[in-house]
Amino acid sequence: MDKIGFIKKDIYNLECSVNGKLRNHDVELVTEYFMAEQKKNEGFYFKIEGDGHDRFSRCFWADATSRRAYGFYGDVVVFDTTFNTNRYDLTFAPMLGVNNHGQTIVLACAFLSKETTESFVWMFEEFKKAMPGGEPKTIITDQDAAMAIAISIAFPTTFHRLCIWHITSKFSVKLPRDAYNEYWREFQKAIWDTDNKDEFDAKWNIVVTKAGLTDHPWLSSMFDLRESWVPAYTRQFFAAGMSSSQRAESSHGFFKQYISRRNSLMDFIIRFERALSHQREKELVADHVDAFEVAQCLLPMPMNKQMATLYTRTMFQKFEQELIQSTACFLELKTEDACKVVFNVSERKNWETRVAEVVYVKDSDHASCSCKRFEFVGIICKHILALFRRDQIEYMPEKYILRRWKKTAKCGLVSDANGKEIKGCADPGLLIKRSTMSRLASDVVEDALMSEEGCEVLSATLKSLQVKLKLLKDGPSNNEVGGSSSQTQYMKDPKRVRCKGRSKGVTGAKEKAMKRGIRHCRECGHIGHDRRQCPALNTP
Repeated sequence: MDKIGFIKKDIYNLECSVNGKLRNHDVELVTEYFMAEQKKNEGFYFKIEGDGHDRFSRCFWADATSRRAYGFYGDVVVFDTTFNTNRYDLTFAPMLGVNNHGQTIVLACAFLSKETTESFVWMFEEFKKAMPGGEPKTIITDQDAAMAIAISIAFPTTFHRLCIWHITSKFSVKLPRDAYNEYWREFQKAIWDTDNKDEFDAKWNIVVTKAGLTDHPWLSSMFDLRESWVPAYTRQFFAAGMSSSQRAESSHGFFKQYISRRNSLMDFIIRFERALSHQREKELVADHVDAFEVAQCLLPMPMNKQMATLYTRTMFQKFEQELIQSTACFLELKTEDACKVVFNVSERKNWETRVAEVVYVKDSDHASCSCKRFEFVGIICKHILALFRRDQIEYMPEKYILRRWKKTAKCGLVSDANGKEIKGCADPGLLIKRSTMSRLASDVVEDALMSEEGCEVLSATLKSLQVKLKLLKDGPSNNEVGGSSSQTQYMKDPKRVRCKGRSKGVTGAKEKAMKRGIRHCRECGHIGHDRRQCPALNTP
């Protein structure tokens, strides 16, 4: 202990001073942190706004790595809000995507004090300013009226898909118990086992009529919204295979390992960045595996080996599964004319025979399937692969290989709206440089410790070097590129807010009676007497 240089009381005092500063100047620290990050990498984008009374209201941020990722994987975005992540009960609203390994990635984050249409529109507009490449093709959310209106305003060309899990999970609550127990299986088949719109409409109406629920208000409202959540209506829009916001739910679960509702805003951001670095580390590991290890092919086919070299390991496994299943598909010629050929492709699954329709257009040399798997997932389906095997096509045509699933998906430049390149937060060779310099510094320190003179020389050299590095780091002041706080003066910390959907704590009769001090008889449960005077016990 005599070699440490401080006592436990010093640690306690330091901790108290830091926590006090976090409590009293939270927004100030967050602003300083964002500005420091922007100084390190001008690709860092942030915006902080107040409520008009000099108090923090909302903020948005996205680092350079996330902005670059949007340039490669910005076609599909999952948006969801979560609570209890900070002591102010501000809504934490991350926007998530999917990389070429099928992993969840963070594209941007925001804190909102209100879940109103105006707040969501502000966030989406900042998202468009920060991200290269314009609006996403698809955005997946839950059923929130304010969010839906904001998406229609900010992303007019984006397909807004509702989370199918949130909707189907409500059937057990909204429907009468007997109707749910008897007809839920039929509802499932209508939703999941239909490939075209007319077939779904017919099956839905049959089930609703059989269950006697033709006038059920919630079912009618869900049927009116079917173009936003039913697979038969939504498969034609690319969504990277996602039909729900479950990735957001699982992502919240991952990040909640690092954060809690006791965190200040600054503490939250530090912990969140730590969790984000762990998430990105998994992506680097997957990149390393794809770069140095070749996926093993289960089928010895030229197309299989071709896709193993192009796709990432995760996506190749999905493709190979489709290729294997195509061997159990049977083709039957349906119609043929001068323009196109139509095949019925049947497969046996779960003791049922399912038939898909494959259309081959001769002029464009293009095949499409009624299952819409290629349009929805971006990977060719087993039905079209069965047609390729029949025609002995050995190699996959380039138009059926999406770049976003390739190993080289992240190759290339990404530029912002001004045409300036967005560089990643970390240099690819940073780890190697750090390792080399750390090893050199360690050797120098070990040599200096051999004598007092060596320690003095090294100490003087390091102090001189520290001054030079500080001058090099500060340099001339640069104009801010990535966005900044909308106010030059620091704002006050936000007030604690009540999140949407949180109950107001309805007090029951028992709780009201306890507050009034009314006692109940322990024998009969009535008020006005106790057990000793209970009429039930004194009755002859």
